[in-house]
Amino acid sequence: MRSLLEELYHGDLRPIEKRILRDATYLQMNQKISEALETWRKQHSEEEFAKLEELLDLYAQTHTMELTSTFTYGFRLGAGIMTEVLTGKDELARKLGTCPED
Repeated sequence: MRSLLEELYHGDLRPIEKRILRDATYLQMNQKISEALETWRKQHSEEEFAKLEELLDLYAQTHTMELTSTFTYGFRLGAGIMTEVLTGKDELARKLGTCPED
């Protein structure tokens, strides 16, 4: 098994692809979304459904941006906390945990 640094170097460290959502509530909600989309498809014209799909694609893009930002912030914050713990220097977590967008 390769180290995390080796996986990162080889481009194999992709948390979003490794997550497995087995939460029952999540799976039920996904099923409801699929059913609602199928109902929409049957009740609306192809053009209307295509517009809905465009809207959902835009939402997915913004949601991915939010997830990326949240992951980045959390990772920086965690690294900052570990740096404070290991060095004993206060305020590093606050500096390192700040997102560039803020």
